[in-house]
Amino acid sequence: MTSGRAPRHVLVVGGGIAGLAAALAFARRGATVRVLEQASALAEVGAGLQITPNGAAVLRALGLGEAAEAASLRAQAVEPHDALSGRRIAHFDLGRVGGDYLFFHRADLLGLLHDSVRAAGLPIRTDARVAKVTREGVRLGDGEEIAADLIVGADGLHSVVRRHLVGGDRPFFTRQVAWRALVPARQEPVARIWMAPDRHVVTYPLRDGRLNLVAVRAEAAWSEEGWHHRDSPDALRRAFSDAAPALAAILDRVGEVGRWGLFRHPIPERWHDGSAVLLGDAAHPTLPFLAQGANLALEDAWVLAREAMRGDLDAYQAQRRPRVTRAIAAANANARNYHLSGPARLVAHLGLGALGRLAPDAFLRRLDWLYRFDVTREG
Repeated sequence: MTSGRAPRHVLVVGGGIAGLAAALAFARRGATVRVLEQASALAEVGAGLQITPNGAAVLRALGLGEAAEAASLRAQAVEPHDALSGRRIAHFDLGRVGGDYLFFHRADLLGLLHDSVRAAGLPIRTDARVAKVTREGVRLGDGEEIAADLIVGADGLHSVVRRHLVGGDRPFFTRQVAWRALVPARQEPVARIWMAPDRHVVTYPLRDGRLNLVAVRAEAAWSEEGWHHRDSPDALRRAFSDAAPALAAILDRVGEVGRWGLFRHPIPERWHDGSAVLLGDAAHPTLPFLAQGANLALEDAWVLAREAMRGDLDAYQAQRRPRVTRAIAAANANARNYHLSGPARLVAHLGLGALGRLAPDAFLRRLDWLYRFDVTREG
């Protein structure tokens, strides 16, 4: 792809949320698109995710607004709680954030995108492991070469496309580990943040009647091979053995749980070389403290397709890098605030409670830059 020329043939590496959204966005602008996925089937592991108004705007622009509503729960509020006493600290009405705020199961969102890609006639090839990226295309593990004008790296934290562009940097451990589980429980559509010293739990309901749970604890080291494995529910319960009865009752219902170390890459200075480009976790893996991983990936997909089809990958990078840098900084700040201890914790909870009583809109407006930003307004 040369500067000023739109790519005719786009090859998307990665069949997750970022990759499928990018495939749809490029196809809408007239590109011929193919998707390569190294897994044998498109199956999103995991549990829930939150689609905030900035991500929902992209789903609407892709023609998926009604399908997204049908496949999710509309969130009503977020409520910080003291995990040790069970006390609700504040209540913030998410109806005031300026758009759709939705609770999804990951598999439902992936299925929605997958169905739309298939309906658009875009081929998705599974069992396609990319071994090398070149200026002309990619080489698969079996030696087959596939040519394209533009290679889109939507292949996540361990991205082959990123290695091609950035080199051999390794993800770094953030000194935090997380558990993820689904719990049989029906609850009003409210996200609850249960905060304790050096750890917290987030819970919110899904459309299928289960409660999504993500728990995070500070730890000095991650010694297990890989980044994710099954864990014992008792290990999760021991990490929150001093939890208030309301939270303990949720943890008691956990039957299966996954545990993983939270890793990040530095955000690269350059996201493309003219023939290959990064988006989503391949460019900027995000910690789960602002619920923005999927939302930033959806934004990336829309902006990348728009600017690439204008022949300007530099404009894509220039628009996206400052925004994702700010979002990651905000997520890191939440991680600190959720895990406070001692007098700082007491002061923070008192301040949050006062905001909830006296100026709840002011608390939500501090995130207007995130939620009310709509990348689709420019077309």
